Amino acid sequence: MNLKIIQLIFFVLFFVLVQFAQAQESSVSGKVLSDGSPLEYAAVAIEEINKGVITDKNGMFRLTNIPKGKYTLSISYLGYHTLKKIVSIVNGENLTLKDVVLQSEADVLDEVVVTGTLKEVNRLESPVPVEVFNPTFFKKNPTPNIYEALQNVNGVRPQLNCQVCNTGDIHINGLEGPYTMVLIDGMPIVSSLATVYGLSGIPNSLVERMEVVKGPASSLYGSEAIGGLINIITKTPSKAPVFSMDVMATGWQEYNVDLGLKFKVGENVSVLTGANYFNFDNVVDNNNDNFTDLTLQERTSVFQKWNFERKDNRLFTLAGRYYYEDRWGGELDWNKSFRGGDEVYGESIYTTRWELLGNYQLPTSEKLLFSFSYNNHDQNSVYGDTPYLAKQRIGFGQLTWDKKLGNHDFLLGSALRYTFYDDNTPATGGVEDGSENDPDEIWLPGIFIQDEINLNDKHKLLLGLRYDYNSIHGNIFTPRIAYKWSITEKDILRLNAGTGFRVVNLFTEDHAALTGARDVVITESLLPERSYNVNLNYIKKIYMQNGGFMSFDLSGWYTYFTNVILPDYETNANQIIYDNLDGHAVTKGVSANLDLSLPGGLSILAGATLMDVSTEENGIKERQILTESFAGTWAVSYKFLKNKFTVDYTGNIYGPMRLPLLGELDPRRAESPTWSIQNIQLTYKGIEDVEIYGGVKNLLNWTPNKGNPFIIARSFDPFDRGVEFDASGNVIPTPGNPNALSFDPTYVYAPNQGIRGFLGIRYSVK
Repeated sequence: MNLKIIQLIFFVLFFVLVQFAQAQESSVSGKVLSDGSPLEYAAVAIEEINKGVITDKNGMFRLTNIPKGKYTLSISYLGYHTLKKIVSIVNGENLTLKDVVLQSEADVLDEVVVTGTLKEVNRLESPVPVEVFNPTFFKKNPTPNIYEALQNVNGVRPQLNCQVCNTGDIHINGLEGPYTMVLIDGMPIVSSLATVYGLSGIPNSLVERMEVVKGPASSLYGSEAIGGLINIITKTPSKAPVFSMDVMATGWQEYNVDLGLKFKVGENVSVLTGANYFNFDNVVDNNNDNFTDLTLQERTSVFQKWNFERKDNRLFTLAGRYYYEDRWGGELDWNKSFRGGDEVYGESIYTTRWELLGNYQLPTSEKLLFSFSYNNHDQNSVYGDTPYLAKQRIGFGQLTWDKKLGNHDFLLGSALRYTFYDDNTPATGGVEDGSENDPDEIWLPGIFIQDEINLNDKHKLLLGLRYDYNSIHGNIFTPRIAYKWSITEKDILRLNAGTGFRVVNLFTEDHAALTGARDVVITESLLPERSYNVNLNYIKKIYMQNGGFMSFDLSGWYTYFTNVILPDYETNANQIIYDNLDGHAVTKGVSANLDLSLPGGLSILAGATLMDVSTEENGIKERQILTESFAGTWAVSYKFLKNKFTVDYTGNIYGPMRLPLLGELDPRRAESPTWSIQNIQLTYKGIEDVEIYGGVKNLLNWTPNKGNPFIIARSFDPFDRGVEFDASGNVIPTPGNPNALSFDPTYVYAPNQGIRGFLGIRYSVK
């Protein structure tokens, strides 16, 4: 064999060896565990090249064909803290990692929830569907309070009730605000007088999560839980940062400051403190009606929670909150010297509120928990020259016994609620100086039992019954049944049915009863409302091969109401008439939620709701006023540049609503158009412990005055000096008032605040 042939063979072999060496598979493999057990479907991804896999049933993973380089390996699993590791890859290397251990967390889909069953349970194991939102969700569209943040929750809508003072309530699946019960740490300290105040003034950094239950829950929580629940769960000191600060300002000169601090008192007591301050003192009148577009506000709130370490990890927590707010809206030249007079119109509200709540586990072998709360609410308001002076005090105590016997998980409880309410309106027979008042004092003792039965690994049944005795209305029974079928590990079906009841106090619930020129007419002694509800819920989880995740949630509901009390604006344009509906009301609909997370940094939360809310009386069916037929929400987020930057695009869309007109000659729209509020935000996280964020709110600059000649009727004559009435008290057309209008600020369905920029900074020390 000559030399040239040998050289040729050597060259070919060398070339093949080089190509083989270059083509050798470089890979990363390992095993993902939690508490010693393998985690199936954990997502493992290399961020820089968007390559990912999911673990098998043994928790094993292997990423192949990885180019040489230094990468960030991200290991994540729903319900656990994401772990990130830096790995270096060389050609031909099979890098095997030691066991990767993920730590459980309580801020995502599979977290522990308590609202549905009054006991801690994994969300996916609960027979009652509970929607959960953590502070990360609220950061996608930062707001000065949780009330405003709810605009991005599917099926939940903050509803403004007055264009002048901007007070509002929370609608769940089309039901009015008084049907929604708001709790803090499971305690019903927030009454109908202060639904919104319970969602203001708690810094986001101190909120561990918010749980939402749609549908009646009176079998566990009693009166007011007829349409749904919103439960604000505050952090335990062990999970809170040592110090946190969030400062935000907007182009409308709104300023919000949240502060959080935790410290220890001795060895066994941890204290969590939060403070919130909000100020808006900039008079804006973009629609040129001589009235403020947005209420001026100054709000201060202080929250403190004490956690006591006890033997055998028994629970003992105490928390308190103080809240003060001064807000006003009205004619541009109003000031406090005009408060309560008839010279310049203004609506001014002083609110002072304090709350105390706690949980104490008894030192017994059985699991006995005593929970208690107390709140005192003092409201001093004037609406033009009409004063509204109200005091409400609510005390609540509850003892529960959690007991497991075989496949039965029992919860037995007794509760007592005391409500004191007094004001200067006809609601308590009041006069302005209080000398002839007859305050409402209601005692509401109750007992309840719940049995959660594990039929087998796939089927679970929950039975519940509550009995309450209302000192005014007598006996009230509220049964409940729930069924959960785990079709597979990724498919869950839930069926819930139950009843609810609600005792009504108009003047604490309906702002329209106090503002404007309409007279309030109560035609009879109002009976408690009752509801009968059925809800079907299906959840589908999909784990993708590239490490992505998708969850789909579909619900349908039907609720039938009797003794419904709705304000009648239309029978007499100069009155608001209240009585029990001689018929029934129905709310029915379907809603869907999508949660999509991709390893490349894209995540999408989207929801849509279709609903029909109507009343039927004397054979006539009518859509409920101020209730949309469809709604949608979304939050699209994308992380880029090694996750240092995040873009959040959030928004909502609402279908047409019937609006309260003053009569056939009222030129304003009888129905709202389809409208949308959209926002965009950029967040930078490239500095340790610091987040800088900014963006634009209400990108479309939508306000309800678009397409309307005016929003507030006769804003130039708020004391109706130029209005003439007939013998029956109805407004009559005149040359100076051809549309037969009186002053009316209750025509409201959307925020009156247009486009604005915002900028903020968060600082947190873990």
